[in-house]
Amino acid sequence: MKPIVIGIAGGSGAGKTTIAQHLVDTIGGDVMTWLPYDAYYADLSAYAFAQRVQCNFDHPDAFDWALMNSQLESLLAGRTIALPVYDYADHNRSPDVVEVAPAPIVVFEGILALYDAELRERFDLKVFVDTDADVRLIRRLQRDVRDRGRTPDSIMNQYMSTVRPSHQQFIEPSKRHADVIIPEGGHNDRALDVLLARIARAID
Repeated sequence: MKPIVIGIAGGSGAGKTTIAQHLVDTIGGDVMTWLPYDAYYADLSAYAFAQRVQCNFDHPDAFDWALMNSQLESLLAGRTIALPVYDYADHNRSPDVVEVAPAPIVVFEGILALYDAELRERFDLKVFVDTDADVRLIRRLQRDVRDRGRTPDSIMNQYMSTVRPSHQQFIEPSKRHADVIIPEGGHNDRALDVLLARIARAID
């Protein structure tokens, strides 16, 4: 039986990871594989750290689309993949990989998950998490200070120079491809119930 693939997109801090985690917790990690979109940032080893810091990591050019599509195709064909690991402190792909085995349900989650037409064609269900910009900014600020060792000034500068423009140009327009739009991220219990019902029907 072909695995069911769910694509979850939305702006940075929208609540995509919360939703993906909720699906894993509810459905079970034994039947679900979760691919984080951030794993597919392009390898920037050829660039100095000072150059990597200046990159726009919210632009489509920041991602390795070929590897992304290739690994998803491998999973759908029943093959285990070596998922890259991204180092946020170094702004680069780390030398580590994580083995990810095939599963009946594959969740692909990230800001531009609905941007690429080839990737979208592999999704059985396309989800966009729609959260207000001020809420997303506050969540990003809290997360990057707490988990990524960033300063508030660096976060705000990045937000204004690259995150906000890229959201408006690339991420927000991808919403038109969604089958399901979830307002207010992972805190919308009714929307999550609808999403789980859709997945349950697909499994049956």
